[in-house]
Amino acid sequence: MAKPMKLTCLACGAVNRVPSDKLGAGPKCGTCGEKLNDAKVHEIDAGVLAKATKNDDLPLLVDFWAPWCGPCRMMAPEFSKAAQALGPDARLVKINTEDHPKVSARNNIRGIPTMILYQNGREVARQSGAVPARAIEDFVRTKARVGA
Repeated sequence: MAKPMKLTCLACGAVNRVPSDKLGAGPKCGTCGEKLNDAKVHEIDAGVLAKATKNDDLPLLVDFWAPWCGPCRMMAPEFSKAAQALGPDARLVKINTEDHPKVSARNNIRGIPTMILYQNGREVARQSGAVPARAIEDFVRTKARVGA
């Protein structure tokens, strides 16, 4: 039997256990029914971020951004492309620094866009500045050591 992995639902914040061999099969949250790993970028809030960074076994890449930031808006479609390419190996989320200034302060965000990669309850790496999809993919694959 495959090792169960913990994934936080990005919609309701419930922590779910999913067999690792079922990650690509579109597992759903046992609480709200939302897909847990759909290869899309999700906007999350501070509570979901705290749970996901603490509990998730799958790499979680967080884009700290703001709506007024030109480089953030330029990078948004590239971030979405990277989410598609990384598929079931990692999840990509965004948090609006304007809506959640305490989260930005707690994570020592000094410039945006800034990406922080979390895995197994801790920060693995961070990178600032707008980058293309391929660079985002490479960042996750090398820092979190996920499949190509």
